[in-house]
Amino acid sequence: QASAGSPSPVPADKMPAPLLLAALLSPAALLPRAAAPAGNALSAQRRARLPSMAAGGAADAADDEKLAKALKAMTGFANSYCKNTGTTYCSDPSIPAVVIKGLAEHKVVLGAPLCPCRHYEDKAAEAKDGYWNCPCVPMRERHECHCMLFLTEENEFAGDSQKLSVEEVESHTESMGSVL
Repeated sequence: QASAGSPSPVPADKMPAPLLLAALLSPAALLPRAAAPAGNALSAQRRARLPSMAAGGAADAADDEKLAKALKAMTGFANSYCKNTGTTYCSDPSIPAVVIKGLAEHKVVLGAPLCPCRHYEDKAAEAKDGYWNCPCVPMRERHECHCMLFLTEENEFAGDSQKLSVEEVESHTESMGSVL
């Protein structure tokens, strides 16, 4: 139950997949910035979820560098794909930011940009199969993006932007931890 003066929660079946994913994995992502947990707690959470990052020390710096490189690559890819396909990002830039971050993390951990908005019994097998690697087959064939990353003009959530910077992606996802 929402308290007086607070917004009513959005039913899960009406929530866009990336927002639902963020809410399930890190409810703090939906809180105002001031109410979100401190960065150190979230860094520890991210390290605990990414297997190679749990060791700490020099591995952290190397893995952080890999993630930064993958985030830059996935942001560049998404910007180019929007432009090349005539699609746009969601009017709420936090939606594509969450998806891009998930794609980057999957690129580092799995070696492929597996869609972060779906549940998989075996992520490694799905990444190897390639069907759900971004851009997934439904997007390539029918311009249907389950993640709401690439939206056609008919989509009610489509915005005007075809470009996000790495800094924008980082600022929209800094309080959410890992999407894995």
